Amino acid sequence: MNNEMPPQVVRQQEIGKLRPNANPLVAHKFGADPYALVHNNRVYLYMTSDKLEYDPDQNPQKNSYQSINKITVISSEDLMNWTDHGEIKVAGPEGAATWASQSWAPAAAHCKINGEDRFYLYFANNASGIGALSAPTPTGPWSDPIGKELVTRETPGVEDVTWLFDPAVLVDDDNQAYLYFGGGVPKGKPEKPDTARVMRLGADMVSVEGKAEVIPAPFMFENSGIHKYNNIYYYTYCSNFFQVERDEDSPPPGEIAYMTSMHPMGPWTYQGTILKNPGHFFGIGGNNHHAIFPLGDQWYIAYHAQTLCQAMDIPEGYRSTHLNLVEYEEGSGRIKSIQADYAGVEQLKPLNPFHRVSGSTIGWSAGVTTHDMQEENDQGQSVNQNTVVSQLHAGSWIALSRVDFGEQGAAGFTAWLRSQAGPGVLELRLDSVEGDLIGTVQIPASEDGPEWTEGWTSITGAEHVHDLYLVLKSPDNHPNSNPCILLQQWTFEKA
Repeated sequence: MNNEMPPQVVRQQEIGKLRPNANPLVAHKFGADPYALVHNNRVYLYMTSDKLEYDPDQNPQKNSYQSINKITVISSEDLMNWTDHGEIKVAGPEGAATWASQSWAPAAAHCKINGEDRFYLYFANNASGIGALSAPTPTGPWSDPIGKELVTRETPGVEDVTWLFDPAVLVDDDNQAYLYFGGGVPKGKPEKPDTARVMRLGADMVSVEGKAEVIPAPFMFENSGIHKYNNIYYYTYCSNFFQVERDEDSPPPGEIAYMTSMHPMGPWTYQGTILKNPGHFFGIGGNNHHAIFPLGDQWYIAYHAQTLCQAMDIPEGYRSTHLNLVEYEEGSGRIKSIQADYAGVEQLKPLNPFHRVSGSTIGWSAGVTTHDMQEENDQGQSVNQNTVVSQLHAGSWIALSRVDFGEQGAAGFTAWLRSQAGPGVLELRLDSVEGDLIGTVQIPASEDGPEWTEGWTSITGAEHVHDLYLVLKSPDNHPNSNPCILLQQWTFEKA
């Protein structure tokens, strides 16, 4: 980990996700090609880990996508405050799938195998095939149960698919699962590429059965999506960018289109488009990638756009995930046109501060990064799952949206943290960076050793619902110090 400290600042500024907006979902890192898995009333988003690439002079350059071998996971139960679960090491020598070189555009599913919960992650090894990982929880630890690609050029029915990538998965009501994938445009066939596929998954979720069937998606390009609503199956995809004549019933370039069927393998009927290209809404285009999912009694679409990339004023190609509402027409079941924006969706419920909250849970932030930290047991052995922490420097802050302290309020606050430099002060404020001060945690200068310490402060003036700000500052008696802390988790005590 790089422990070099940035210049002393009074207060760092937020960028990308600006209060009170909900989009993009996070601004401390990128995340592309989102796929949603809802489990226990919480949505987990699995995203391609876009990372900045640099030229020899260390200037950011356009994303080449060639070095991506990890998948980022974030989750939320309120759709405003997102917990960063870090990165899944998927491809390469250090990944779960050592045979793979890349991990693009993940898809995830949950089912019970022999009475036990199992979670499955499907990913594209560039455009040459699709792999599968398995885990006992939505966040891991992940392993490769078959040690090879699940879908290859030898899989029946995929011989003519240009790009074997962008998986989507549906576990139907009868527990039969289906895998959707494919993309690309054969030469001379922009109107009818016939490169989308669907096939049955085996009961083990890591084998395929039978032959892949063609989904005749007009102007197909990439990004298969699948969901079921009122017993109708919706296959969604991104249309291609070829500049050819299109009639009014064809999807325009780079939009999310959809088809419907009464069976998960078709036949399919083309219905139209539902989401225009990101350039229409945000002034910066690129590819269009999405997933549709329900949470509570509402449906949502996760999609990516280069809004954070644009706000950072860096070369193009780095994508961030957004959310907006999905609505259906009564009777017909047609999906209404979706409006993408920075405002995003409403927070579903307040955040409960009286249980332990991960330090990597963020509504808005400034100057904050997150890190995966491999923890060790008492014998000095590494454990399988990472602890993900937030790193704050002087002037950095994290804001949590709509924290409910209740009528009686809070009496105390405990943070599990590790000082990397200091001393420092973690201020707790309400509703803004300079809002009412409700408590202060004094942080001593860093000491040798990897132990987490408990910082505590009494709390006054925190009742009812407020935004909560965690602000790291230098102590008044050490104005030139440059504190840096790792925040693992925190909780409040009831009054």
